[in-house]
Amino acid sequence: MVDKIHQVLEHFQRLSLAEKVDQIFVTLKQLIMACVPDSLHSLVSVVLSIALIMMVFPGVFAIITVVERKALGRIQNRLGPNRVGIPFTNIRLCGFGQFIPDGIKAIIKEDVVPYAADKVVHFLAPVVMLIPVLLAYAVLPFGRNMSVANYDAGVLFFFAVGGAVEVSVFMAGWSSRNKYSLLGAMRAIAQMISYEIPLILSAVTVIMIAGSLNMNEIVARQNVYTFGIAHWYVLTPWGFVGFILFLISALAESNRSPFDLPEAESEIIAGYFTEYSGFKFALFFLAEYLGMFAICTLGVTLFLGGWTAPVSFLTWIPSWAWFFVKMISLVFLFIWIRGTLPRLRMDQLMNFAWKFMLPLALINILAAGIWHFMGTNAGWQRWLVCGAILAAAYVGLGRGLMHNKKLGKRTYRYAE
Repeated sequence: MVDKIHQVLEHFQRLSLAEKVDQIFVTLKQLIMACVPDSLHSLVSVVLSIALIMMVFPGVFAIITVVERKALGRIQNRLGPNRVGIPFTNIRLCGFGQFIPDGIKAIIKEDVVPYAADKVVHFLAPVVMLIPVLLAYAVLPFGRNMSVANYDAGVLFFFAVGGAVEVSVFMAGWSSRNKYSLLGAMRAIAQMISYEIPLILSAVTVIMIAGSLNMNEIVARQNVYTFGIAHWYVLTPWGFVGFILFLISALAESNRSPFDLPEAESEIIAGYFTEYSGFKFALFFLAEYLGMFAICTLGVTLFLGGWTAPVSFLTWIPSWAWFFVKMISLVFLFIWIRGTLPRLRMDQLMNFAWKFMLPLALINILAAGIWHFMGTNAGWQRWLVCGAILAAAYVGLGRGLMHNKKLGKRTYRYAE
């Protein structure tokens, strides 16, 4: 045991200062692992990884809920949370302690279950939704050497466990014995299945070019620099279109505005969790945000280089810092979109998925294949060919989607 600890410390001492900061969490885990018997290594490693995920991302969820409410208030020219401060600090009346009373209220609030509900399924639905979301974090590389499980089929695993969310949504709607809940569940499942197809197809282009389903390998393929600029896939024509398709599909999969029809309060009360209250409702809320974080981290891994720096002279910044900066940036983009765009109608939402997103995702796969087979020797020619194909597809599909739409000049009327 002592020899293992000395080996870890000696290896850590040989690293440069930037590498020490970058690998500090990896080294701490290795030190803990060196203190346990070999027979318990697998169990302790899993427990440590789960504990870190359970501490970091729910903590980010708590802070983001406050930041989102304050940001939406600023965007919409109103006040957000501004009363509850942080205990035992000088930060007062700023609202950043709002998640503390919100959490306490969710825990102590009465759990009301309808008399006719299937109580077992009603209880299991939020648990079934939360578990797959947490499992998805197992294959995400949060930094250099910082993935919980280095699976060769990591992308496939991510989408496979994500498919269980639809089951939990149906369980919640059906078990409530409420027509509003069932209607909300059906709308949610229809939306999630419709947008899951372009979501996966947008990721297929990255898998084709990288030649691997391993997320660490995908990041490594983008960790290359030419003239000091990283080879992120988003900086290619097919990668840019794929990233936009991925973001739109991620909004719909996360039930974020303008795709939040399954829980549109003004239409069907609160969707599939109408009959949920207290801690069960909080689990749905937590799972929704953790799912948004997970899908943002997948987008960062596939298109934005994962934990890599955008330019070579910034590689001294820790890889885990780059990863979380990119993830939080996408989360703030989602918040901005929520405060800006109006909600779509159900027919608009489904038409957009099947008549625009899906064909464009298939054409993007064709463009990625042409990009690959033209090779690096083609230079600007493959940029021109792929860009022209995608631009023509965008214009053609857009005109087809808007065909026979009688759109007049928008006028604003105010109450007298």
